[in-house]
Amino acid sequence: MDGGVRVDLRGRQALVTGGARGLGASITRALAGAGASVLVADMRKEQARELCEELAQDGRDVRFVELDVRDAKAVAEVFRELERDGQAVDVLVNNAAVDVSKPIEHLTAEEVTRVITTNLLGPMYLCLETYRRMVARGGGHIVNILSTASNRTWTEAGPYSAGKSGLRAFTHTLFKEAQRDCPGIGVTGIIAGGMETPFILERFPDADVSMLQSPDIVADTVLYALSVPPGSAVSELVVVPRKEPSWP
Repeated sequence: MDGGVRVDLRGRQALVTGGARGLGASITRALAGAGASVLVADMRKEQARELCEELAQDGRDVRFVELDVRDAKAVAEVFRELERDGQAVDVLVNNAAVDVSKPIEHLTAEEVTRVITTNLLGPMYLCLETYRRMVARGGGHIVNILSTASNRTWTEAGPYSAGKSGLRAFTHTLFKEAQRDCPGIGVTGIIAGGMETPFILERFPDADVSMLQSPDIVADTVLYALSVPPGSAVSELVVVPRKEPSWP
């Protein structure tokens, strides 16, 4: 897309989980560049604050919110604090994710729990708090970042694929309920292929980057989902590198 998407998000507030680096940082930059106020929800304090300071120098309204998406009580408290301050989340982007690349026979219960809680339950906790408030206000948009693993799995991807497949199913259900409950709410799942981000390169330092795409392309896809007129809906988008081996 090469930065071609144009959407005016002035006056709207977005919350991006895992927003401090990688794809999350690209999405934060894209939303802020479109005029949104952005809450960077992450556990990486230093990186999040550096990103906020960088964007503040460009006149962007970006703030750090320390949040572990696995903690349902902490998620609920963030939304209560926003309400006390008279603020709302108009755009939620569930991006935070982790992975443990191991054969199933070598996985521990703790590793499985960490992946599923972060990648599936965490986004669900955020959606629970966000969706009911969007219904009450009559509008908003939820974007869940999925993966090619939500459609097709491979070896050593058991927990990751299970979590992303579950999130895709939950996203489809939420889309149908939004059609019933409130036409002003958009729900979009974005199936993103491999990206040149720490999420891949820290685990696979020898990965062929020519097979990966820039996270900025996926961030632009988020903007596209937000740019669609109210009379239409984008339930799911797929954006993968040309050479993506795990799609379809």
